[in-house]
Amino acid sequence: MREELLKMLKETENYISGQELCERLSVSRTAVWKAVNSLKEVGYEIEAVTNKGYRLISSPDVLLSDEIKSLLDTEWFGKEIIYMEEVDSTNNEIKRQADKEIVHGMLVISDSQTAGRGRRGRNWNSPPGTGIWMSHLLKPDLEPSKASMITLVAALACAKAIRDNTGLDALIKWPNDIVVNGHKVVGILTELSAEMDYINYVVVGIGINANMTEFPEEIKTTATSLRMECGHAVHRSAIVASYGKYFEHYYNKFISASNLGGLREEYEELLVNKGRAVLILGSGSEEKGIATGINDMGELLVEGEDGQVKNIYAGEVSVRGIYGYV
Repeated sequence: MREELLKMLKETENYISGQELCERLSVSRTAVWKAVNSLKEVGYEIEAVTNKGYRLISSPDVLLSDEIKSLLDTEWFGKEIIYMEEVDSTNNEIKRQADKEIVHGMLVISDSQTAGRGRRGRNWNSPPGTGIWMSHLLKPDLEPSKASMITLVAALACAKAIRDNTGLDALIKWPNDIVVNGHKVVGILTELSAEMDYINYVVVGIGINANMTEFPEEIKTTATSLRMECGHAVHRSAIVASYGKYFEHYYNKFISASNLGGLREEYEELLVNKGRAVLILGSGSEEKGIATGINDMGELLVEGEDGQVKNIYAGEVSVRGIYGYV
């Protein structure tokens, strides 16, 4: 009920009467009063005036499921949300949930992580109250070999959500990092549970440096936050809701085509690698070239020094001027 009450308050510029809330929610005045008070207890500023009703003055920067659901405009993304104050990692938690029941679109979000992970097992700094640490569950009707493309879908959705909510020029470093002014603000870790020819589920884990004002010494030269770049705190739940809407839209297009052909143009518009020198770091080898875009399978197209264009499927890619590679 709190979710619906919040949505009504947010959709009304002025006051909404207690009677109208009772009728629309099919509850008693006492139930409305209790719900309003419970929202106040977690930081919502709600004004109550006799003969006028209730009016939402301000919302706190919280990642509670009620707050996110009151902002969501999706068909299946986030219809079930699990919020936790602290967890080892949201990817771990959503896999534990998937062992019980696979709910397509389920979202797990936490205020902090004690064992957040990035790609290749790297640690991900996840302090409380500052970032967006979330994972969502998917049950795609897709060949396992195509699941890696979901990472690019998530990157595109994330960059779009950040741009809409902050005005920052968020760009994608292939395949799935989001950078602002040459510094990393988002990491995405996609994990797959599958048989030889069948996907059990896919977990998309996302870490967004939202309202940090400082970073540990080992990453302070490569990382940044949305707050540090735009000069003010950002509303984390609004970014989550915006991401959900974009992801659902792009994911539906991707699944319909089973490739990224319908998303290539939008992805390449935000691709920081495009037209720039890249260094391909393979197992014990290095190769230089110019990135020209991606193909329908999400592979990075790189024109080598010999003029030949290669499709890069895996491996570390460094871009000149990004993360210290000059």
